[in-house]
Amino acid sequence: MNNVKLINFKDYIKGKKVAVIGVGISNRPLIKWLNASGANIMACDKLEENDPAIKAVKEEFLSENIRVNWSLGEGYLNPVRTEKFDFVFKTPKMRVETEELQEAVKKGAVLTSEMELFIDLCPATIFGITGSDGKTTTTTLVSEILKHAGYKVWLGGNIGTPLLDKVDEMTEEDMVVLELSSFQLLNMKQSVDVAIVTNVTPNHLDFHKDYDEYISSKTNIFKYQSATGKVILNGKCDITFDMRNIAGGRISYFALDRENTVRAGEDALNHRIYTKDGDIFYENNGQVRRIMAEDDIFIPGKHNVENFLAAIGAVDGYVKDSDIVYVAENFAGVAHRIEFIRELDGVKYYNSSIDTSPNRTINTMNALAGRGMRGVLIAGGADKKCNYEGLGDSILRVSDRIVLYGSNADLVEDIIAKEADGRSYELIKLPSKDGDVYEFESTRQAVVDSYKIALAKARELAKPGEIVIMSNIGTSYDHFRHFEHRGDMFKELVNEL
Repeated sequence: MNNVKLINFKDYIKGKKVAVIGVGISNRPLIKWLNASGANIMACDKLEENDPAIKAVKEEFLSENIRVNWSLGEGYLNPVRTEKFDFVFKTPKMRVETEELQEAVKKGAVLTSEMELFIDLCPATIFGITGSDGKTTTTTLVSEILKHAGYKVWLGGNIGTPLLDKVDEMTEEDMVVLELSSFQLLNMKQSVDVAIVTNVTPNHLDFHKDYDEYISSKTNIFKYQSATGKVILNGKCDITFDMRNIAGGRISYFALDRENTVRAGEDALNHRIYTKDGDIFYENNGQVRRIMAEDDIFIPGKHNVENFLAAIGAVDGYVKDSDIVYVAENFAGVAHRIEFIRELDGVKYYNSSIDTSPNRTINTMNALAGRGMRGVLIAGGADKKCNYEGLGDSILRVSDRIVLYGSNADLVEDIIAKEADGRSYELIKLPSKDGDVYEFESTRQAVVDSYKIALAKARELAKPGEIVIMSNIGTSYDHFRHFEHRGDMFKELVNEL
């Protein structure tokens, strides 16, 4: 069946003047798609013309005959302020109150984003996952279960793959699975068909006005659903539990304990997924069915059990229980999440670069402690104005030797000292120089050398039978473009030992 909405939009966009702000991962395919649709494009980016990333994009566009006007460096938003555009596509991390954006809207521009347009035009059933923790693993689980059930699945969003340029290939029978961040959801007026909110804890408060705005952004993933929509909420988290009050569609609750899934009462319309005596159950209207044992889940940690509970709530009605069990038994985890790298001299090395907040590292430490694993921690990244409470205790249950490197090192050092409660530990804090960025050749070696020193210290401190794990407790933006970049470099260094 033809996607009438897509056909009409592509016809409308021909010849229209479009500004695209930011030429990062999601907007490069957007620019190519708009170019193929006949739009006149102005690409705006704060990076200077001689930046290696910009040079690479320009060469890529030139080789593919992508016609684009450029506005770069200081004053890159000036054309958005002074010229008239039909559409302005903003980068997710740009606030709509930005003066230049508001000027464009006053002149008649439609202000939107690559993700908002995709959700509007997509003909497939869309599953969307958001939350402070567990988004990527839960997104991947939903995708893998649907794929095992035989669907054609498109995986994308914040997980790293833009999908707008693939919308022409999608059908109503396909399934789309999106990881969505608070940046992408802020100000969005489109909701997905099946939504999951894994949990909400203080995060990204270096970007959001306050915690309330961060929470509100998460609700947009289901806020505009019709009565046929479905949202799966964490029943134990008070904030996500309260989101039921604005849900327009069906609600499912998940939690490790059944009592946390029935706080709203025994409403027969509400489904619940929980664990009891080591098994996972799905309950609806008094009917209870066993899905599998917790031990069927290969990846470690109670937080991953919760991720499975959320995924089960989303895919129920689309798949067989056997599809869920197969993925549980065979899914080995997502890269950069307690990812095993190698064993050397009896010591196992792990990469958990995804741990971009204290809560993520707490979950990682709890998972390791649950398996009786101990050793050396390498940590450090950029702070997001998060709550560090409980971090020191969780670290010391796994490691009494800590190597710190990064702009949040002082915060981590303080919380460990505060929560040590008489436990002894050795802490080595390495200097971290602002301005040392891996992306630039002039400072790349300084970043690499710092991690080499951290790794050498950890190797020296670790004993046979133990582990060395990098769990950063902060974002990668102090030295890298993203956490995958940081994790990949760490893996390379470990494999060079």
